[in-house]
Amino acid sequence: MRIVIGFLMIVNILCMTVKVDAQNAENVFTYRVGLFEVTTLAESIGQGNKGILIDATPEMLQKYAPEGTFPNGTNAYFVKTPDKNILVDAGYGRNLFINLKAIGIEPEHVDIVLLTHMHGDHIGGMLRDGKPAFPNAQLYIAQKEHDYWAADGRGEQARNVIAAYKSKLHLFEPAEIGQKAVTLLPGIEAVAAYGHTPGHTVFLTKSNNEQLLIWGDVTHAMAIQMPYPQIAVTYDVTPKDAITYRKAILEYVAKNKIPVAGAHIIFPGIGAVTNDPSSGGYLFTPAK
Repeated sequence: MRIVIGFLMIVNILCMTVKVDAQNAENVFTYRVGLFEVTTLAESIGQGNKGILIDATPEMLQKYAPEGTFPNGTNAYFVKTPDKNILVDAGYGRNLFINLKAIGIEPEHVDIVLLTHMHGDHIGGMLRDGKPAFPNAQLYIAQKEHDYWAADGRGEQARNVIAAYKSKLHLFEPAEIGQKAVTLLPGIEAVAAYGHTPGHTVFLTKSNNEQLLIWGDVTHAMAIQMPYPQIAVTYDVTPKDAITYRKAILEYVAKNKIPVAGAHIIFPGIGAVTNDPSSGGYLFTPAK
């Protein structure tokens, strides 16, 4: 499934300090979280169409998408901890392996794959010739997400991934944002972000009192959904729930000054969220 997404890069706003380790290649950007290195693996950069937005007013579109489009991107993320090599989502699989190679990682080096959800632009790199692309990796999927896609008649691609990694599959129930943590791995917590898909999950990385939330598809059209979090997209399975979780997550990361990384935030895909008094929503400052 090809998902069109969007983002407006906002500059000259209040920003928080972010620590960037290195930009290794044109489509690769590495950010340090304590002892962890989190690397953006950019799969695509393009334009999203206003047609995916639900209930966006003409005034909103005129201000934030005057040409009817907005910048978009698709990213996967690689998290290197002192003990593990962790891939968060697998993009389309078009540039994933080139990007991993740029940071010295071969598929067999990946120990863990965490999936935010199982749309095609997040699992496209999971298989090669019908076999696991990451032969040594354990796969983590939220129970609700697994059950949704495992049902007959839904997502052959997702079912094929589940079948291929069946012997290495770990299912879990994520926590609500700000509630008692569900720790999947040292420094990696699973947080519910339901609505885009029934089991959509985001991952909070923590190391040495530093944090980064890898939020998958909490937003698709940053240009609109940051100032107006109440705008859903046509790809949301349950738009009302997607809005509820987006609002809660944005409020939490802004209040607690937690940087974020998103699958559909334009490269470098990582940055800071702050309140925007002018719109009543939020602003995003990309890391540099």
